[in-house]
Amino acid sequence: MLRLTKKADYGLMALKYLAEQTLAPAAAGVHAQSAKEIADAYHIPPQLLAKILQTLARAGLLVSHAGTNGGYALARPAGEISAFEVIRAIDGPLFITSCITIHGTCDLAGHCTIKEPLRKVNDSIKDLLSGITIADLREAPDADASASMVGGGLVSIAV
Repeated sequence: MLRLTKKADYGLMALKYLAEQTLAPAAAGVHAQSAKEIADAYHIPPQLLAKILQTLARAGLLVSHAGTNGGYALARPAGEISAFEVIRAIDGPLFITSCITIHGTCDLAGHCTIKEPLRKVNDSIKDLLSGITIADLREAPDADASASMVGGGLVSIAV
């Protein structure tokens, strides 16, 4: 089973929270939420979440607002930010095996018979995560979905 890191899970949870707050009736325009508000909502360690939010802001997925009413807001509409973008910003490139990397091929490349099938699996996972937006996370997960979405644990995909 492929598992995302806790950081990626927390990042998805935070963006989900921000998307839900954007929809709230009191939200006029962009309403920034503090790292502490988000951490309290999901019982996430505040210092860890603050680092994750800073990473997501540097990646251009969040906008950071300084000041008394400062905090974080989505940089784009929730329907335009994919789960893949969040995961990649936090964890880096997604590879299911060490033979499929940004550094080229492994030592067994000339003899390996499973590289191409594993590349297809890797591409399928990337495509699946690219097709899930933060807006999708706001809705109740479909019981038949192959991905277990955010909600108290690691996001998992059975492979």
